[in-house]
Order: sequence, then C-alpha cells, then structure tokens
Amino acid sequence: MQYRLSNKTISELSCDYELCFVEGDKIENLEDKDVLELCKFGEGDVMDVPTSRRVYASLEDKDLESIRLVLAKVVSEIKGYKIKSLKTKLPVNDASIEDIYAAFVEGFELSMYSFDKYKSDAEESTLDELVLCEVADTDLESAEKGLDRGLKIANATNYVRDIVNEIPQVYTPQKMAEDARALTELEGVSCEIFGKEYLKEQNMNAFLAVNQASPHDPVLVHMTYKPSGESKGKYAFVGKGLTYDTGGLSLKPTQFMLTMKSDKGGAAAALGVIKAAAELKLPFEVHAVLGCTENAIGGKAYKPDDIIRTREGVTIEVTDTDAEGRLVLADCLSWAQDMIKPDYLFDMATLTGSISVGIGIYTTGIIGNNMSLQHDFKINGERSGELLSIMEFNKHLRPLIKSKIADIKNSVSGGSGGAITAGLFLDKFIKPEYKDKWLHLDIAGPAYAESAWGYNHVGGTGAGVRFCVYYLLSKM
Repeated sequence: MQYRLSNKTISELSCDYELCFVEGDKIENLEDKDVLELCKFGEGDVMDVPTSRRVYASLEDKDLESIRLVLAKVVSEIKGYKIKSLKTKLPVNDASIEDIYAAFVEGFELSMYSFDKYKSDAEESTLDELVLCEVADTDLESAEKGLDRGLKIANATNYVRDIVNEIPQVYTPQKMAEDARALTELEGVSCEIFGKEYLKEQNMNAFLAVNQASPHDPVLVHMTYKPSGESKGKYAFVGKGLTYDTGGLSLKPTQFMLTMKSDKGGAAAALGVIKAAAELKLPFEVHAVLGCTENAIGGKAYKPDDIIRTREGVTIEVTDTDAEGRLVLADCLSWAQDMIKPDYLFDMATLTGSISVGIGIYTTGIIGNNMSLQHDFKINGERSGELLSIMEFNKHLRPLIKSKIADIKNSVSGGSGGAITAGLFLDKFIKPEYKDKWLHLDIAGPAYAESAWGYNHVGGTGAGVRFCVYYLLSKM
C-alpha cells in the first residue's frame, strides 16, 4: 500500500473511492445526507454508498483507538472492491498530527492483513494507493513522521502475525532461528544462536526437559539491536517460543490443542520488537532472548513427578507437563540476567489460560513486584490500543507453589489465581537486583483470536509488539 500526502482539497483529487469520517451522528452537511438518514446511520456506524462511491465512518470517540477501530469496519466494507485508490481527510482531535497519522496507518494496515497462503482461492486486494488530503504545509513534516512510524509498527505486528499463524510442520525451532538471523539485514541488529550442547553447558535443564520428546532440537536465540548513537537504556525482552505444545504427557484434549501453533507468540513478539526498534532507529539497546522448542509426547518425554535442577539452581517438581512455558522461561530469564545485564527485563508469553478467566481474552496481564513500573508500562503501553491490566502478587498465593520434595512445583492444582501463581513461579528466577526491574506479560488471551475482533482477524494478532514499542517510545 502506498500512502500519499496532499495539500489539495478532497474534491480536487480524483480517486476510485472516498472515505468520509463523521463525528458521531452529525450528518446534516454531508452530500449523502438523505441516504444516511434513510438507513438510520448513527454513531459508530460505517456505511457504504456505492452510487456516490463513498464510505462513511462515524467515530464513537475522539481518541486514537477509535480511528483504528472504525478503520476495521471500513476495510471490511471495501476490501473486496475492485478499486485501486482511496482518498480521505483525517479527523482532528486533541492528539498530535504525528499521532493521528500513525494511528490511521496502524488501523488500516492491521485491518488489511490476511493470512491465506494455504487457500487455493485467495484473492488479493486491488487497493494500492491511499491519498490523505488537505494536509497543511505546516503539518506536512509531522504527518510524514506519523505515516512512517505507523507503517513500521504495523509491519512489525503483521510480521509477528505471520509467524504465529504459520503451521507447526513448517515452523520449527530451527525456522524461528532462521527468521531471527534474517533480521540481521537491518542496521544495528546482530544474532547469536545456541543449540542443545550449549544449553547443557549452561545447565538449562528445565528448557532441555521440555524438549526431550521432540524430534527438533531446542534453540536459544539472542538478538541485539544497538543504535548508531548513544544508547538511552538497555531493555531485554524474553519470549516463550513453543513452536507447538501438545501438553506433553499431561496431554491436551483436542479442542485445547488446536491453535497451539500460537504458543510461540511471546518469542515472535520479541522478534517484532527488535524489527520495529531497528526500523524506527530507537535510541535504546534492545535485546530479545527466545526459548524455542516443542513440547511433544513420546518415550523420552519428561514426566509428572520428575525433579529438575534449573540454571539458577532452583529445583522444580514437575506436577504438570503442560505447564512447560514457565520452565523454558525460568532458564531463559536466568541467562538473560547474567549475560545481558539489562536495565529492564520483560518477558512475554502465552503462559496461562487463567489470565483470560481473570481479565478476558482481549487483555494482557502485567505481573511483577514494582507497582510503579507496572503502572508506567500500562499507561504508556495502552497508547498503542492494546489493553493491559495489572495483576497483583499477594502473600496468600505465594505458598501455593511450594513443593514438599523440591524448592517449588511448576503447577498448582485446583483453586484460583493461576496466572498470578505462574508469575510467582517466574519470580523465583529473578535475582534480587532485578526484582523491581522485571515484568511478566501474559499475552495468552489476546495473542490468538478464535473469532475476529476490532482490527484483529481470526488467527495471530501480533499481541505485545505495539505495547512494547509504545512503551519504548515514551522513554525517548
């Protein structure tokens, strides 16, 4: 899609179709007023008027997310049309010009996304140019910056969607390593890939245990982006990269195993953050650590009742082999603290079904020890349009992860608070000096959409990329 800025009025430009934004239900001055009235066009509606080659979009609110969301409805109306160009004039609100144009591109690109490489009857959209009209000369530079930023963030998100949607017979740990290595084409990006022997040397026994029954070796990937100038901080993003999760010997039922190609969503999001940071040339040193493996079944599979000594020295009683992501993260978090020594450490994972029970399928849970950091991340991350909710630790849940025969156990049977006890488990692998610099981000709810919502289609949503990038942008 090509985006073009113009200082001409919308009536001066010739395009195949026109998008008209409407403030609420204010239609009295619109050219198609009679048709809109007849069809009871109201606040939040999108209506196509083919006879005038216009689509009308009513904004429910004046915030940036309303722009993104209404564009999902617009794209749904016109995506199949045989048109090549679309013109529009963006609405003005209290946000900056740069932010408005960034939100527009994000909403449009995320809505236009599709994953149909395996469909024999897939049709590509013919729309290839979008003209943004009536841009004042004084706003041109800000508008261009907004377009550039929005496009790069949306592209990174769609890149992650492609990874999450890719099928398990194609997307192995080795494929994730290959994708990581390909990002080194970006300026400032480097990549280290470590195999099974290195994991053994590092005593990453929890990570290795999860991999035992898989025909594909585990891979630890370390990505680094360094800016060309002085760095304003060092951030590490650790991602759970389960390229497929059967549940292991604690086997998932069919209906729960389906969609487990999405269990690599945390690692994919970390890759997306590296891609966006490099393309936006952010002034931070950004690291991504990916723990890539399958959790398979077979004679070599790790078992309930096993006890594992982790890289950090903490021993774990395995009570559920389907609580495998936290085992991989335990060793990866330990490694990241020792080897990278970041200023801040964030892990992203499709970790628990419990998080969706607590806060719904649209929201990511923020878990950690530092309430100030959690609030800061939530406020700035939500500017992306992604939803975040803080889940607090409490002293009554902490004893639940204790084991009678090891230091801790990897799953708590029965009861409630599963997302928080998973966070408490990970907290056992955070060193004292990092307790207030670490956040666990459980993206299990929004990472994969089983039905479309907003600008998210069925499948991978790219959850995590945008709120992490917006958080980083707030630190510039």
